[in-house]
Formats: sequence, C-alpha cells, structure tokens
Amino acid sequence: MGIEFIKPGINIDFLGRKKWAFFISFMLILFGLTSLIIKGGPRYGIDFTGGTIVQVRFKGPVSADTIRTALKKINLGGSAVQPFGPGGIEYLIRAKQTSGELKRLAEKIREVLEERLGKGSVEIRRVEMVGPKVGKDLRKKALLALFYAILAIGIYISGRFEMKWAVSAAVGISLLTIVYLLSLFDVSLSLLVIGAFVATLVLYIILDLRFALGAIIALIHDVFITVGIFSLTNKEIDLPIIAALLTIMGYSLNDTIVVFDRIRENLRRSYKEKFSNIINRSINEVLSRTVLTSFTTLLVLIALFIWGGEVIHNFVFALLIGVIVGTYSSIFIASPTLVALEERRYVFKRAKNG
Repeated sequence: MGIEFIKPGINIDFLGRKKWAFFISFMLILFGLTSLIIKGGPRYGIDFTGGTIVQVRFKGPVSADTIRTALKKINLGGSAVQPFGPGGIEYLIRAKQTSGELKRLAEKIREVLEERLGKGSVEIRRVEMVGPKVGKDLRKKALLALFYAILAIGIYISGRFEMKWAVSAAVGISLLTIVYLLSLFDVSLSLLVIGAFVATLVLYIILDLRFALGAIIALIHDVFITVGIFSLTNKEIDLPIIAALLTIMGYSLNDTIVVFDRIRENLRRSYKEKFSNIINRSINEVLSRTVLTSFTTLLVLIALFIWGGEVIHNFVFALLIGVIVGTYSSIFIASPTLVALEERRYVFKRAKNG
C-alpha cells in the first residue's frame, strides 16, 4: 500500500487566495527591484565583468583584513577579498584588471602573502582570467539565451494547448529576428530585451494566447524573484547561475504543464462548468504529484547546499529558490492568469454582443 501524501478529494480554494499570493509576489519583486536599482544592477561575477580571480589556501586561519593589508604592496586595480568556505583558511582574491602585467599575478600574490605570513604558508589553488570584451560578450549571450528560451517556450505552449502553432511561431520568429538584428548594432541590450518581453506579452494578450501568456508570466516571475534575492543577498551572477536560471525555467514549466494538462482535460469533460471552478479543481487533482515532486527535489538540493562545497553553493542556492518559487507560481501565478484572461474574454464578448 502506497503512502498517501495528500488525501484524494482535497478541495483547497487556491484562486480564493490569489490576492494574498499576488501581494507576496509583488513584495518580493519590489524588494528585489529596489535592491537592483540601489546597487546599479546585478552583481556580475568575473565571467561577465572581466578580471582575474585567484583562490588561495592558508595553513591556518587568516583574517581578510590581513590579506588586504598584504596586497596593498601590489596594484590589483580594485581587488576584493572574499572568504571561500568555513574556517578562514581559504579565500578568493578578485582583481578587475586583466592586463599583461597580471600574468604573474598568482606569483606576486604568493610572494607578498608569504612575506607577511611566512614561507610556505600559502597555496595557490586556482587562477582564472577573463578579458573585459569576453565578459561583455558572455553577458550579452546569457541575456539573449534567457529571452530565446522564454520565446521558444511560448511557441511550444501555444501549439500544445491552443493548437496555434503558426500564429505563435510567426510572433516568435518576428521578435527573434528584430532582437537579433538590433543586437548587432550599438543598442542597449537590456532595454532591447525588456522591450521585446513587453511586446511579447502585449501580442499574446491581443492574439488571446492565454496558456502561453500564463506560462511566460510565471517564468518571468520566477527568474525575476531569483535574481532579486541574489541582489538582496549580495551574491554574484555568473555563468553557472545563468545555467541555474535556465534549469529553473525548465522545472517551473514542467510543473505548469502538469497543471495545464489537467485543466485542458477537465475543460473537455466539464465545458459547462464555471472556468475558475475547473481550474481550482484541476490544481487540487495534481497537488499531490506537484508537492511530492518538489519535496523530493528539495531534499536533494538541501543536501547539496549543505555538503556540496563552496564551488556549487550559489548554483544550488539559485535552484533552491527556483524550485520553491516555480512550484508556487504554477499554482498561484500561471493558473490565475488563465482566469483573468478568460474573464477579459467574457467581458469583450458581452460588449461585442451588446
């Protein structure tokens, strides 16, 4: 006999709690947006800004101030010293410069630290260097990757749930072409992608692609909250975090598709029933699967977060946020968006018929 995680026949009024859900989402987005504005955008890692990173390990605990004092003897062009792991024996030293003078950076750092702490007290464990042009190009490609992924998801959802492959594909290809062509010129990519997102949402509303719109709003919601929490906790956005954001989008989409599939089935069987009741019942019917899947995923991520080591710490942290927010958004963002669009459709229909 299997374990009954959630009793069959449960009937929670999720849509009745949508105002509280929207309020929570609004506050999370507001705090994240405020933090991003105050800090002038996300805190990009060396992958996106360019620079040099040196990972050092000491034989015993050393304070960050001691390292900073020792490094004053060499010009690192705005260096930062960051603890890496517990115990105060391992640090990351970041320098914004990547000029030829820094090719011997690791040796210089070892020399000045050993001069202060003693011969053989320092071990250089890793050296990475990224040029500023490469960093800028990677940042541009990462932003475009997120945009392309969301557009592709919109096309897939419209085709699968509304059988509007041609319309959605035409919108997607047009937006992709415009963004790609403009990105070849000296246009602010951030503003360009934001504008393209807004245009996508407006077109989906006009074309009544409600399932795609619900899924895309939920995905943007998940990504924005994750980036906002990273800004609030002063964590860096680098290439592994972009990979985490794309993974979050895939996980959230999977959850949303499960709910949408049940909504579609129930719409066929109970087409005369009130639309909001069908959606609420559909969410309850898949609730056990959704919660159990998220719970087991979280168990693995928590284990990795605690024992996985510092190298994957931020990556796993992003996934933890994404799984929680993605599960929440499938229920409280994507589904209520369908109800709002159905109500809009009903109002327009009544107005048209007089």
